[in-house]
Amino acid sequence: MRVAVAGTFGPLHDGHRTLLEHALRFGEDGVVVALTSDELAVETRHDSRPIPSFEERTRAVTDAIGEIDEWDRDIEIRTLETEYGIAIDEPSIDALVVSPETAPELEAINGLRREQGFESLSGIVAPYVYADDGDRISSTRIVAGEIDEHGRVLESQRGSR
Repeated sequence: MRVAVAGTFGPLHDGHRTLLEHALRFGEDGVVVALTSDELAVETRHDSRPIPSFEERTRAVTDAIGEIDEWDRDIEIRTLETEYGIAIDEPSIDALVVSPETAPELEAINGLRREQGFESLSGIVAPYVYADDGDRISSTRIVAGEIDEHGRVLESQRGSR
C-alpha cells in the first residue's frame, strides 16, 4: 500500500509524529508526505500564528521520519500547492492518513478522485495526541507558549489554568 499524509507540520509536535508514524506503519509500498507550500500554509490558516518556512518544516519532518521509521520506507516529500492536491492528483496513492478532525474530508477527496477515474483512497485515522493538561496538542498552542512539542504544560502556564 502506498500511503500519503499531508499537512503544514509547523511547528512539528507529537500529534504530527503520530500521523507520520501511521503513514510509515502502513506504507509498505512507500510514503508520500505532502507538505503545504508557504503560500498555502498562510492561505489556509484560521489564525495568525507564524509558520516556519517550507525549508524548516521539511527539515523537521525529515528528522522526525528518521527517528520513527523502523520499517525503512521509501519516503517522498512533495510540495502541496492546493488543499487536496496530491490526494486527488496522484493515482498511485492507496490510502490517506487523516486525523479525526480531517477524516470527513475523505469523502470529498474520493468523489474528486472518482471524477478523474482513480480508485478511492482508504482512510487511516490516527488518533489525537493529548497534552498533559488533557487538551489536544496543536501547533497553535505551542506557538502561544502553552505547551511544548510533546504536550508538556510550560511553567508560565501552570498557574494560569
